[in-house]
Amino acid sequence: MFQAMPYDGTRSEQFEAVLIQLEALMKDEPSATANLANASALLKHALPDTNWAGFYLFDGKELVLGPFQGLPACIRIPLSRGVCGTAAAERRTLAVGDVHAFPGHIACDAASNSEIVVPLIKDDRLLGVLDIDSPLKDRFDDEERRFLERFAALVSEAI
Repeated sequence: MFQAMPYDGTRSEQFEAVLIQLEALMKDEPSATANLANASALLKHALPDTNWAGFYLFDGKELVLGPFQGLPACIRIPLSRGVCGTAAAERRTLAVGDVHAFPGHIACDAASNSEIVVPLIKDDRLLGVLDIDSPLKDRFDDEERRFLERFAALVSEAI
């Protein structure tokens, strides 16, 4: 059973605690939907100053909205469009300090000012993306990028 807890220690120690919780939540659970739902809830709980945390899943043509925490969102995103589509097409993490300056940005939530998107890849196959938005500009730094890439790798293995 999951218990909400304050994250103590250094930022690195806090990130490690979240990864341990993620592994415990997904252990022996075969449902991709359940794992993605719990993963998005965990991130929304663990990351302050975020207004959206969730997943878009690749259906072979485009990204389709998956489990998330936050306001209702765009349902379909073409590859190479917006931060999510670009990260998926290029298969690389994108951290954007000011989404309003990003060419082709898709504004699902007007309150979002920065965003980080991490591709979900398993066996060299694109599964989708992890997407996190913040109302703060320049919210996501390099340490958090590395943490979220590890988080995304664990999720990719579980789905």
